[in-house]
Amino acid sequence: MRQTFRRNVRPDSELGFTLIELLVVLSIVALLLSISVPKYFHSLDYSKEVILKENLRVVRKTIDQYYADTGHYPDDLDELVSKKYLRALPFDPITSSAATWILIAPEDVKSGKLFDLHSGASGATHDGVAFGQL
Repeated sequence: MRQTFRRNVRPDSELGFTLIELLVVLSIVALLLSISVPKYFHSLDYSKEVILKENLRVVRKTIDQYYADTGHYPDDLDELVSKKYLRALPFDPITSSAATWILIAPEDVKSGKLFDLHSGASGATHDGVAFGQL
């Protein structure tokens, strides 16, 4: 007579997770997401503001360098790129475009057309400053 042994075999009713266990895990995941997702999007917006400020600082410094070298301001941003003062047109991270810059001309029109630039984005930073005022 041969005996077969069944070792540690669970009945069908004990296989898997119960509905309550799944609901508890899903509610914990939902709670963690509700805390972390808003902070993530806030940090994305803040990083775009920081990049915009840095791009403006670099381009303004480049315009000043161009003026110091040539004695007049450039006519547009493409002139800074063509004369190798910039590698590429600056990118506005708020509008996701390089074509939305607002160009400011100098008071003396004979000295060029690009004295300063501002972002063409609508809205304001987290500090309440309009993007066009940066």
